[in-house]
Amino acid sequence: MVCELPSNSAVPKRRPHTMLDASERRAEIVQTARELYEEQGLAHTTIQDITSRMGVARSLFYHYFPDKDAVTTAVLDAYVEDYLEALHYWNENRRVGDIDHALRTLTHLLRTALFEKDSFRAALASRENAALYIEFINRVAEQTAQYLIDSTVRDYQSLHEVRIDHLYETFYLLIVGIISYTRRHPEVPDEVVCDLIAQTLHMDRNVTAKP
Repeated sequence: MVCELPSNSAVPKRRPHTMLDASERRAEIVQTARELYEEQGLAHTTIQDITSRMGVARSLFYHYFPDKDAVTTAVLDAYVEDYLEALHYWNENRRVGDIDHALRTLTHLLRTALFEKDSFRAALASRENAALYIEFINRVAEQTAQYLIDSTVRDYQSLHEVRIDHLYETFYLLIVGIISYTRRHPEVPDEVVCDLIAQTLHMDRNVTAKP
């Protein structure tokens, strides 16, 4: 089973601004910024664009965010949350003991989550937003490494011997490396990526543990 990211295509109809509490107002600003970033890119979206799309005064924006950088950070948080939701789904639908299937579906997830071709992701990967892109990748690596250790690795240890030290550091470096490599070489087959992960973690792709 191939894991797909949660879809954001069906955005719920917004309630009138007078009915929103503070957390909902903030969330609406973030969602609106995200929509605009994906449609027209980060550099071409202004605070005025965000408030115009919402139909509110600029003062409302500044009540929740001091500047565009702050709302952009919140948009990054939303992307990471979506990715982690998909990672949880992947973990819950793994075939217990089937290493090859886990690697194939995880590789697909990483590519889908991090390299979808919308304007915002393209803007993140541009030279002028290098620091922002690095921050995004670091967040993904940190949270992915910790989640895998707390869930997938724990399950793996009940069926196989773990032959690596410094688990968190190894996973962190592996994730950053795989992301950087596939970004630089988008044509690399999934099979190669699976092999790289398996070799780094000393895993045998051909072994399926018996229940």
